[in-house]
Amino acid sequence: MTFQNLSLQRDAHGLLVYTDAQGQRHEGVVPVRAFPLSAPDEGVSLVGSDGHELLWIDRLSQVPAAMAELIREELASRDFVPVIRALLDVSTFATPSTWTVETDRGPTSFILKSEDDIRRLPGSALLINSSHGVVWSIPDRMGMDKHSRKLLERFL
Repeated sequence: MTFQNLSLQRDAHGLLVYTDAQGQRHEGVVPVRAFPLSAPDEGVSLVGSDGHELLWIDRLSQVPAAMAELIREELASRDFVPVIRALLDVSTFATPSTWTVETDRGPTSFILKSEDDIRRLPGSALLINSSHGVVWSIPDRMGMDKHSRKLLERFL
């Protein structure tokens, strides 16, 4: 698909406005990822205010840079997946266990109910579900410091 006759911009209220190939304006469109965690830049849909899909994008790299940037900005404002940068401490190596971590949003702690709440993703990425339902991301566990990797290995 070619994206030359399409446009995406923000209106005066900060909402996205999509103009399709026929010149029809769709106000208040929302980008939705098909695979937000495993393939965040693949399979993005622009959904109209009526809930119907207006445009399917196989890969964000296929759309013009300005359009892709607007989509990424909108997605980032709605996504909440904090990134764990370091494991500082775990209360016990059995579960449930309280993890004290350093994240991209600052230090915090959460409870890991079970080892089954740690999901492996392609490469060395992990997703961890806390007891409160928050999903935590470790994009590259092999890139973490030695202490963090050692603590993680006890649960994997």
